[in-house]
Amino acid sequence: MNTYVSHLEAAIDGTRLDADKIQTLHADRPLWVRYDLGAIGQAVTRDDLRDRPPTLWRYRELLPLPFDHEPVTLGEGMSPVLRAERLGQSLGVADLWIKDESQLPTGSFKSRGLCMAISMAKRFGVTRVAIPTAGNAGGAMAAYAARAGMEAYVFMPKDTPVINQLECALAGAKVFLVNGLINDCGGIVKRGKEPMSWFDCSTLKEPYRIEGKKTMGLELAEQFDWKLPDVIVYPTGGGTGLIGMWKAFHELRALGWLDSDKMPRMVSVQSDGCAPIARAFDADERFASPWENAATCASGLRVPGAVGDFMILDAARESGGCAIAVPEGQIKSTMERAVSSEGIAVCPEAAACVLGVERLVREARIKPDERVVIFNTGAANKYIEAFPLDLPVITDPASLDFATIAR
Repeated sequence: MNTYVSHLEAAIDGTRLDADKIQTLHADRPLWVRYDLGAIGQAVTRDDLRDRPPTLWRYRELLPLPFDHEPVTLGEGMSPVLRAERLGQSLGVADLWIKDESQLPTGSFKSRGLCMAISMAKRFGVTRVAIPTAGNAGGAMAAYAARAGMEAYVFMPKDTPVINQLECALAGAKVFLVNGLINDCGGIVKRGKEPMSWFDCSTLKEPYRIEGKKTMGLELAEQFDWKLPDVIVYPTGGGTGLIGMWKAFHELRALGWLDSDKMPRMVSVQSDGCAPIARAFDADERFASPWENAATCASGLRVPGAVGDFMILDAARESGGCAIAVPEGQIKSTMERAVSSEGIAVCPEAAACVLGVERLVREARIKPDERVVIFNTGAANKYIEAFPLDLPVITDPASLDFATIAR
């Protein structure tokens, strides 16, 4: 078969849509990609994966790009899942792991979603793409657009980390800084669709970034020998990764590839400087009201309103998980604590998850013996503005008193 995609489905009401042409939203809400899982089950087994290259494309039957189209790729390897024993001990969790997405080609998990979105855009003949971004998504889109030979436009809040600005510009994108938040950037992209004829790669405004992000869940299942962890703690801005993983787990269960029907509890973590999902969860609402005056050093969490809000909340509730907000004022110190404990370049968004684990253990919502996985969604070195350093200077190397260094 050329593809195992059967159709697209509106997440809000189940409307079935044609998968063989460009689709974006239905009723202003996201779409699911659906597959013929029965046919996939007859064509491939989980054991077949062992002989395939260790990239996200090893799951090709469960991805939307037809087999006769070459992916737009920068070599997206499987990100490692690393035991975090010392950090876990400090949090009261004996079996803590970090899946380190910072090792992907553009330094963050955004490589997954944007390689899939750009690959599918190329398949449909798109030549110009645009994105609103708070940071890493813009750099990933710019890189994959360059790889595909596409023209790229990136709109980001003017206080977006300078490294994110630089990587977009270096990749040849037309980059614009906006006096506002990511939602204001999204408004520009939406208004420009007709006059600029670009394809909108915004989070969940096309159906394929979910499919790239779901490979985090496919990898995690394989890396843990097809036994899913008890709890997944995930930093949430637009929420594509959490939504995608929950979808992946359901597909794996339908295929019979999991050794247990037990599903992980999905925990959505936000900063209390921008926590629309956590607020909606606490209020038992399915949709989240926009957050006013959003502010956090974790730029990936600064999403005042997510188009897939109900999909995030549905996954958290269906899994028996939750959505929580952690103190913004503790994120920086927790990042330093995590990196110094394990040597993993934990970003501020992942540091928020560390705070989330600490809170849930304290509240007895995570048991000490449960297997817990935190996602490190990006590299710490992309956030230099958030962590200014004042390091000591050795003015006279020849007369250095080494006793002073040990103090």
